[in-house]
Amino acid sequence: MIRLALFADIHGKFLLPFKLAHHYQQTTGKSIDLIVQCGDMGAFPDKGRMDKATLRHAARDRDELGFMDDFVHTKPPIAQFLERLNLNMLCVRGNHEDHEFLDELERQSVQAAFPIDVYQRVWVLKTGEPFVLQKDGESLEILGIGRIGDRKQRPHGEFIQEYERQTLRRFIKDCLKNKHDPDLLITHDQPTDSQSGYGAEEIANVLDQLAFAYHFYGHTGEAYRQDLADNGITRSVKIRELEFDGQGKLSEGCMLILEVEQQKGDKLFTLSPVPLNEIIHFMRDTWRYC
Repeated sequence: MIRLALFADIHGKFLLPFKLAHHYQQTTGKSIDLIVQCGDMGAFPDKGRMDKATLRHAARDRDELGFMDDFVHTKPPIAQFLERLNLNMLCVRGNHEDHEFLDELERQSVQAAFPIDVYQRVWVLKTGEPFVLQKDGESLEILGIGRIGDRKQRPHGEFIQEYERQTLRRFIKDCLKNKHDPDLLITHDQPTDSQSGYGAEEIANVLDQLAFAYHFYGHTGEAYRQDLADNGITRSVKIRELEFDGQGKLSEGCMLILEVEQQKGDKLFTLSPVPLNEIIHFMRDTWRYC
């Protein structure tokens, strides 16, 4: 069996998904193989390169600076914790990232995913290049689409880039030619909504042509929910942003567990939200010390 822990917008709280995964494993006795994150990591190594929205939030909440504070230069307690945990987090880009920083790292990488932190535990998946997780003869293929859509197709870093569209087109063409569907689609944005006009046309196009088992996304600020995609096959899942509410508690649906079991050539998927306030009890002011 392969087991994933899934999160959406963490906005600088890079350590929190790792801590939640650790406590989940301790509490349940079930091991996690990979953490998956749906963009708006808040990957800003330098405060001077932050966008206005992130700076505004950071003035009230130091957690927004978590990448700069904890993941750019080695902190021995964090290094030791991550070494013991031995888990990686696979992310796609959101719109709130230092895209120049990520672009340079992406250019240097020949693999589908590249590390962005000093501990080599946070990896960003390139748009349109599949990542295959393998464990004990089982495999899981993940396709990512980072950034957000833009009807005007402007070139700014937060929007899906032309080179990424080309990579996606090549990938879809290969899949159709080989009659192959990847297992999971991980995006930051939602597919284009015909009524509101919001979302990414590129995501809708991929879902129209490939039959994923699941599509996970964040970005919209909406609650956790599951819907059937327009293709009638894929389960589209909105993951709640990893935020603490007014009472200092984590919101329902901000951590999901996906279990994948191979049975007679088929894959059986089981998705469940983690009842964080019942089994882990992290609070806004104390989670760092748990």
